[in-house]
Amino acid sequence: MTDVLRAEGLGKEYRRRWALRDCTLSVPAGKVVGLVGPNGAGKSTLLNLAVGLLRPSEGRIEVLGDRPGGSPERLGRVGYVAQDTPTYARLSIADHLRLGARLNPSWDAGLAAERVSRLGLDPSRRAGSLSGGQRAQLALTVGVAKRPELLVLDEPVASLDPLARREFLQDLMGTVPEHGLSVILSSHLVSDVERTCDHLVVLVDSRVRIAGDIDDLLATHVRMTGSRRDPLTLPRSQTVVTARHTERQTTLVVRSEEQVLDPWWTVTPLTLEDLVLAYMAPTDEVDTAPRPALEVQR
Repeated sequence: MTDVLRAEGLGKEYRRRWALRDCTLSVPAGKVVGLVGPNGAGKSTLLNLAVGLLRPSEGRIEVLGDRPGGSPERLGRVGYVAQDTPTYARLSIADHLRLGARLNPSWDAGLAAERVSRLGLDPSRRAGSLSGGQRAQLALTVGVAKRPELLVLDEPVASLDPLARREFLQDLMGTVPEHGLSVILSSHLVSDVERTCDHLVVLVDSRVRIAGDIDDLLATHVRMTGSRRDPLTLPRSQTVVTARHTERQTTLVVRSEEQVLDPWWTVTPLTLEDLVLAYMAPTDEVDTAPRPALEVQR
């Protein structure tokens, strides 16, 4: 299997309002994928469709080569931690693990118990008495102990303090290689994506603006600064992502498979945050002149 998720023309409508529309995406297997984009881009809707909590209004989506949700076997292949890291306040940690064992055919009780012990969680404590970071770790434990092939995380650390967020992400980084998971992590914090992910998807207005391995994307994007100049004078091999002009200066973010050697420009590398912000830029900052189509990396 080369992709854990494939979407073609995917859309979801709520009472005549489209939360996601015309989304086409491939997510490769064996990667930790960072899904980023502005609020309202459709990230949570896409993930809810992926785990079978919603059904598409149009288009199609496949997860692990099959339709999301349905049978217990399909549900067991995907782990999911939602944005509010849902737990049952009146149930103890031990109750959560027993519930997980009843609902998941491939439940690994040893793994769940080991994680609870390593994290210093008292199995008798009710979830409602745990801190936000502890609840997030409990939700992750339930998700991982299913022994899924794909783990979907929808901004699971959004409400955590910096220390709890770091601990959660460090634990996730140790869990992924140990259990051979593919992961899709939605986050509005680029620093979290940079720390944990090796593949990036930028979703804007329901559409994938760019996708690919982070190292490859950073190697093929640069910032070019020089005296004011028309971007149309650039070689066809250089695709302008954003263009900003002052009276005397032009600053471009450019994608190029070849090294930029033009002495007219000062060329500097981009950080991951620079790259993400460039693809999230408003359309009035983007050079819309005809150029080679931007292909989604697979």
